[in-house]
Formats: sequence, C-alpha cells, structure tokens
Amino acid sequence: MLIHEIIFMIITTILRLRTSHANSTNETINNASMFPAILVFGDSTIDTGNNNYINTIIRANFPPYGCNFPGRNATGRFSNGKLIPDFIASLMGIKDTVPPFLDPHLSDSDILTGVCFASAGSGYDNYTDLATLSLSVAKQADMLRSYLARLNRIAGEEKAATILSEALVIVSSGTNDFDINLYDTPSPRVKLGVNGYQNFILSGVKNFVQELYDIGCRKIMVLGLPPIGCLPIQMTMDRQKQSERRCIDKQNSDSKRYNKKLKKSLTVIQSNLSGSVIFYADIYGAILDMATNPQRYGDRNKGDDEGMLRNRRNGTIVLVQSFNSDLSRP
Repeated sequence: MLIHEIIFMIITTILRLRTSHANSTNETINNASMFPAILVFGDSTIDTGNNNYINTIIRANFPPYGCNFPGRNATGRFSNGKLIPDFIASLMGIKDTVPPFLDPHLSDSDILTGVCFASAGSGYDNYTDLATLSLSVAKQADMLRSYLARLNRIAGEEKAATILSEALVIVSSGTNDFDINLYDTPSPRVKLGVNGYQNFILSGVKNFVQELYDIGCRKIMVLGLPPIGCLPIQMTMDRQKQSERRCIDKQNSDSKRYNKKLKKSLTVIQSNLSGSVIFYADIYGAILDMATNPQRYGDRNKGDDEGMLRNRRNGTIVLVQSFNSDLSRP
C-alpha cells in the first residue's frame, strides 16, 4: 500500500538520522524513545488542523475528510484518516496523533511531546501565502518561538532546550509554490523560469532550516516534492490541453530536478550547521507509482474520477485520495 511504502521510507530515513547523530556523539540508541517530541512544518500534506483556526477557505473540516480517522471526524487533516506525521509519532512511541499548535485546548503533555505548525496552502514564497491566506513557513517559525516560550514555562529552559534539540523535525513544503506561482496562476515569479524559481525556493529552504537551527532544532528531515504533474488539480487544469486526464510529464520532470538539487543543498546546509543532522526524504517514487498504477494499491473507486472520492460543498469539488490501507483505518 502507498502509505506503508512512504512511511517505511521515511522511518528508514529517520533511523539513518538517529544513527548518524549517535555515531557522532557516541550515544547509545534507545529504541523505546528515539525522540522526545515531534515538530511538524509545511503544507496540507502534514497540516493536522491549523487552518481550522485561521481566516482561509483552504480547510478540510468537513466530510469526506476524516471518514477513516478515529471517531470518523473531519479534523482539518487533508486525508481520509491520519497523516504521515501521526503514523510516525505513533511508530516512534511519541504519541498517537500530532495536534495542531493553534488548537486552544492543547495540554502541557501535548506541548512536551510536540505539535504541528503546518498550514495547508502555504509555501516558502510569500506570494503563495498571499494567494491562499495560509501561514507561511516564516509565520510557522514565529509559532515555534511561541511554542518554545510555553515549553520553557512547563519544563524549564534547560529541559526545553534539550527537548527542542532532540525532537524530530519534519518539513514538507514547496508544492504550492510551484503550483501557484509557476504553473497555474499569473505571478511575477514566472519571469524567473523553472530553473530560476527552483533556486529561489531552495534559498527559502536554506533560510528556513537556518531559522529552525537558530531557534534550537537540530534533527531536521526535509521531504522532497511529489510528482506535481500527477496531482489531481494539475491533471484537471491541464485536461483541456490533452485528450485524456493524465500526469503532466514536464511538471514531473521539474519535480525530479528540484529534488536532486534539494538533496545536494541539504548536504551543504548540514555541513555549515554544527551539531545538526539534516536529511532528505524521497516521496516522489512511491506517489508516482500510485498515480500511474492505482490497481496495485487496491483502488476501490475505478472509474470514479480515477480513484478519487468526490464531494460537493459550497459549489466546490473536493478530491480525496482513496488509499485502501489498513493503517488509515481507526
């Protein structure tokens, strides 16, 4: 199943991250508690509900979202069930699910074990957030500072600093930047061209990772882009140019080229940040295979807009991936 494959690859990356840190510090790995907390930054791929609390139309707090989440509630996750950070937190023994930082009911325990700062529709480019009214990664860094202030009050500054430096940090962003500013809508960024805009976003990645490091994070995993040309919205918008609804090869090629640059860039970034462990996590291959070979993943909705569940709300068609995975069930 797709979700199993992606989580397996990410967990493998996390184990490499932890092993690398242990080797550099002569630390003995404790499998029971590899990380004291999890901190999540990015877009809709990992937003566990922050957009419920801001003024944006980009929300997932209505059916069919959440149809396989525990309690079958639409929590704001852009998924039928849990998101990858939830699975990772559970498998790492941290907590069952990762709550959004903007949830007004966060407990001290939630703060101690980590939260999600991600915002659906966000990106590294300020133009992206102006278009979506989401929380940019820069604003998410400010939220981390607010989180740290509360963590200091709960645990004390010394322990709080340790939690932050030992926490698993996951970053997944960039897709919206390319969709909104390069492919789908008029934007001043178009004049940069694909290569120039990729470099512009990579500078945003570097600045964001540096900011996380300056605040106190040390173990950072950055996810690459998915095959953007296979996203439902991209295939739908490009359908008028093609005889059938299928992946857009050029956009997928752009994603692969960006990921190659990102992986190389993260190696350089880590070399310049003493004591950091920064890893690239690849999600491109698994998602491409799911998009092009849905029958391998138990697609239960063949013929229904290529395996997507559809729901109309306020005149908008909402598309949800229908992953047939035991892990996505309560």
